[in-house]
Amino acid sequence: MVNTKLILIEGLPGSGKSTIAQLTNDVLKDMDIDTQLFLEGNLEHPADYDTVSYFSNGEFADLIIQYKEYESFLMSLAETRKNGVLIPRYKIKSGEITLPDELLTKLWNHDIYELPLDLHIELITEKWEKFRDNVVSGDKTYIFECCFIQNPVTIGMIKYGVADDRVNNYVNQLAEIIKPLNPILIFVNQVDIQHSFLKAVKERPKEWSEGFINYYNNQGFGKKLGVKGIEGTVEVLKARNELERRIFNHLDLNKCIIDNSSFELTTCKTRIFETLKDKLQ
Repeated sequence: MVNTKLILIEGLPGSGKSTIAQLTNDVLKDMDIDTQLFLEGNLEHPADYDTVSYFSNGEFADLIIQYKEYESFLMSLAETRKNGVLIPRYKIKSGEITLPDELLTKLWNHDIYELPLDLHIELITEKWEKFRDNVVSGDKTYIFECCFIQNPVTIGMIKYGVADDRVNNYVNQLAEIIKPLNPILIFVNQVDIQHSFLKAVKERPKEWSEGFINYYNNQGFGKKLGVKGIEGTVEVLKARNELERRIFNHLDLNKCIIDNSSFELTTCKTRIFETLKDKLQ
């Protein structure tokens, strides 16, 4: 049996990635494989960052000088990284301390997904390397939803509107890092992108759809196209899907596509079982 330590679930928002990731976890457990599932937004993700800020050593020193009265609190959160400091904002407990708005804004502006692309890539690849080194000799199989292709495409293409080759190179960097884990990449396909996105808009909170549409229309790629509203977001999603499929097709990894257009759980679980049974032989 192939000793796969990592399974990656990718696809567009609304494609059913979370469901497929959960079904994959269930299938592997049915096969007596020890697993750990990390869905999108998990604040303790071992290979990604969510609600975490980064300051270079000089920037952090300046921050402490500017907000001297909050030095002990900031120092209690700070985690040393190469040439800098991480501040996990999610560890700030409600009611624990009231930070001034300007400090909160500075922390947000230094979010790892708000940093210049080169620095962002450096921090993310460093964390993937650490994850690989920590798990390569273990027995557990990890399941990650969306952080392998989606996140590089989102920051590279959607946010900064950089050339496709640069995004592709970023994903390939990650692919090289994880090769010792014998990963399996599953891409969740939707035939009708507009239908699946509108379904997600209908089912999810209004705040999610408003934030998503605003981000897709008003960042680098959407601005270049001059798109507006849901129709504009769907246009950007279709362009994103084309790029993700090109990246997927050229990746030198054990991979497959699972169509989830029918959103039928039993059928999907059977496909996942058949796929993994074949790839884990």
